[in-house]
Amino acid sequence: MEQEPNRVTIAVTGFTMLLLTILLIVFSEQGYHATVGALKLFFDVVFPSLLPFFIISDVLLATGMVHYLGVYFEPLMRPVFNVPGVGSFVFSMGLAAGYPMDAVLTAKFRKQGLCTKTEGERLLAFSNSADPLFIFGAVAVGMFGQPALGAVLALAHYASVVLVGLTFRFYKRQEVSSEPKSGLVIRNIHQRAMDAMVRGRLDDGRSLGKVLNQAIGDSVATLFVIMSFMVLFAVLIKVLSATGLMVILEVPFGALLHVLGFSPTLVNATIQGLFEIDLGSAAAAKAAAPLLQQLVIVSAIIAWSGLSVHGQVASVLADTDISMKPYFVARTLHAIYAGILTVVFFRPVEKTLGNLTLPAFSSRDFLVAGAPRGMIIDGLHLSLLVVGLSLVSLAGGALMVLMVRQIRRGWLFLRYRS
Repeated sequence: MEQEPNRVTIAVTGFTMLLLTILLIVFSEQGYHATVGALKLFFDVVFPSLLPFFIISDVLLATGMVHYLGVYFEPLMRPVFNVPGVGSFVFSMGLAAGYPMDAVLTAKFRKQGLCTKTEGERLLAFSNSADPLFIFGAVAVGMFGQPALGAVLALAHYASVVLVGLTFRFYKRQEVSSEPKSGLVIRNIHQRAMDAMVRGRLDDGRSLGKVLNQAIGDSVATLFVIMSFMVLFAVLIKVLSATGLMVILEVPFGALLHVLGFSPTLVNATIQGLFEIDLGSAAAAKAAAPLLQQLVIVSAIIAWSGLSVHGQVASVLADTDISMKPYFVARTLHAIYAGILTVVFFRPVEKTLGNLTLPAFSSRDFLVAGAPRGMIIDGLHLSLLVVGLSLVSLAGGALMVLMVRQIRRGWLFLRYRS
């Protein structure tokens, strides 16, 4: 009796794979074009955008700098998000590089014991975000042709990220944290940060040359896994569309959108967004529906990020004990929060920040017409700017938390003496 579910699962998986193989043979032309398109997207956009961050993050981790920053950001990350201070590094790099940078760093932190299993699940829940290069450039300009929409989508996306983090701070909150309570004290914080950096460097023990060589090798290997998932889901969507099997999903999604009062022309975009973020966003931008409804669907799709990204995250976490269940719950919450906040922010942001855009994206669709070299330079500068701003913001928040705690400690001391 206990083996029956496993036998059913094995049978369903086997026959499903056999069916997909047959469909791929029958619709080989569609599969070929989907593969070519996915590879072009990977080598033109994903590979040059993520590779520098993958390598740099490995080097920073090996040199102990991540441990150093973790001590400084512990007073903010622990009380607000209930994760270690090193989570600030994952959060910042996730903002700059996008999917699945956060999963790569979270897996490394878990393997090195810098976070517990639960803390890793909390961290992955709110650090999984799209990069501004995608929101402002690919979506606002490339898909909608309206740079001003980038501010609305970005604000809704990143505000909902914070809401997910605040929600998940209560996830398994009774479990023991990876840091002692003394780690939240400001006293001798610089000395403790330096000690943490030295310990991190000594624990790694590799020469810088070896660190760099392994960082390059591991980064390229991880990126090619991501490429494989992009190709797999691109082919899957194309083949299912060619066979007409995607129509099966139109009934539940159509009913849901009807209840919410959305145009039925957005059903196809929602289904594609379930699988892949780029295809779903592009389909929503082309749908004959009111602009606000288009933005809500796109915002939810970006927050959900698609089964393609989920597969990439699962492959990265395969060697850890971090569960994917909280991740799926977080992505669902993120999509709901982002959709609601898009409605809330649409009119106010359009009036106040309607003319705000980035110079690199103001006059061209960089994904279609822009030269890859120019896109890479713009993306690198923007990503470095986001990393800097996010770190400065986190540092300011940490400083405010420390000041409040010092004032409270002084007030308690004076009250005790009196």
